[in-house]
Amino acid sequence: MRILVTGGTGFIGGRIAARLLRFGHEVLVGTSNIRTCHLKSELQSATLVQTDWDEEGSLLSLCKDVDIVIHAAGMNAADCDADPIAALAFNGDVTASLVAAAVKACVKKFFYFSTVHVYSSPLEGRITEDTITVNKHPYATSHLSGENAILEIKENTATQGLILRLSNVFGVPINSKVNCWMLLVNDLCRQAVETHTLCLNSSGKQLRDFIGLNEVCQIVHHLAEMSNEKNSNRILNIVSGQSMSVIAMSKLIQTRARIVLGFEPELILPRITDVRETKYKNLKISREKLNTICNIMPSDLSCEIDQLLAFCKKSFEYKKPTLYAPS
Repeated sequence: MRILVTGGTGFIGGRIAARLLRFGHEVLVGTSNIRTCHLKSELQSATLVQTDWDEEGSLLSLCKDVDIVIHAAGMNAADCDADPIAALAFNGDVTASLVAAAVKACVKKFFYFSTVHVYSSPLEGRITEDTITVNKHPYATSHLSGENAILEIKENTATQGLILRLSNVFGVPINSKVNCWMLLVNDLCRQAVETHTLCLNSSGKQLRDFIGLNEVCQIVHHLAEMSNEKNSNRILNIVSGQSMSVIAMSKLIQTRARIVLGFEPELILPRITDVRETKYKNLKISREKLNTICNIMPSDLSCEIDQLLAFCKKSFEYKKPTLYAPS
């Protein structure tokens, strides 16, 4: 199949593009900076294509003769918070423009990466795809705007739209320069290598649904190769279905570091006076719909952490603390 991956040099898009290439698909990697973009080894057999988000004709040309569009380009939570207007313009308006182009070009499938954080902040309780979305953070509202473009695809068109709401993804990027080191697990694994510590800025009691990038790539690959029959499930939670506290994940990284790196990084928590004590409710994000469509077993988080620690060991160096002599 001929598949366009926007954000195809990024964290999620890059790994998905690399997997699709390995399985023999023709992959177009979209980028807005084609002159400065150089594909790494895993993506060298892909076709690099210029993405002009503001040009309707360019987007239509981009979608021509494409079977599937995987829209993995988007602004992260920090950037959305810093510039809510730009977040809505990109995550919402740009997505709508690309969807319109895909429908005109008769693309068979359009996958849009959204986030489980559209549901609430903090995430708590039992969450399904039918849970009401109430989070008003620009990261959530801008993604909901993008989701609306998918939901507005008419049933009688050739294009099947699918919204993939991702939980807390972590894993090995296609290269160390990919912007993924603000993600909790990625950040902690890098800290372990560079500082021999795991430094948290919270109590660590908050709950998360962690899922490895290997599993996300397997799921998307499976969905891409499914038959093109219309699917009534337009929204899918891409989650592990299990919750874990931040501090439990930190301790798991400690344990795996002892095996992979040969030492156990020190876990550093903020002083009690620096942390507002919050009572967190249980969290359970359902993956029942996902399991009925794509029967892939949740991956072993330890294995994914081991791969990430090994990658960080290869890519980053220990930064020995500077000792200052007394004046």
